[in-house]
Amino acid sequence: MFDQVSIIGCGLIGSSIFKGLKKGGSIKKIITYDKDKSVTEIIKKENLSDGIFNSASESVKNSDLVIIATPISSFESVLNSIKDNLKTGSILTDTCSVKKGVGKIFDKIKLKNSICIPGHPVAGIENSGPKAGVADLFKGRWTILTPNKNIDQKAVKKVTNFWELLGSKVKIMSDEDHDKILSFSSHLPHAIAY
Repeated sequence: MFDQVSIIGCGLIGSSIFKGLKKGGSIKKIITYDKDKSVTEIIKKENLSDGIFNSASESVKNSDLVIIATPISSFESVLNSIKDNLKTGSILTDTCSVKKGVGKIFDKIKLKNSICIPGHPVAGIENSGPKAGVADLFKGRWTILTPNKNIDQKAVKKVTNFWELLGSKVKIMSDEDHDKILSFSSHLPHAIAY
């Protein structure tokens, strides 16, 4: 599937991805980057990564799949910092809960040699950070992919298989449908509870 995967952002979702991959043992090399040094120390201590880099741009150099697991507020700056170091033919995806904004950023930056497939694993628990990450977080949960209609279907299938490897059920939909559905089923109840 993928020989090397880079995960940028190692909070609950990012750390759950690499813990799930380590448990499954099907990816040869898992590379991580997080700007928070205390997060990096936890990853080192628990031996969760095959390589921890000091910059996002260095962390993506040889990766077939790059997962940006940061908040939407830092998504564009991360993408700008890695765009020149992406391997030709690599696939980029993300874990942001709002997809139209991510799609606009991908369109704005126009990566020439990489394929962008926005994604949203609809999973979480009440805790956050790398210590909260669990290998089975995505098991039986939905991951929604919102690829552009012109994207190579083989790439979409690869990302689908990746999430299924982590136990997810995958649904393909438009970014507009995703944001509409999630605003009523997840974001609104969250706001009311808060």
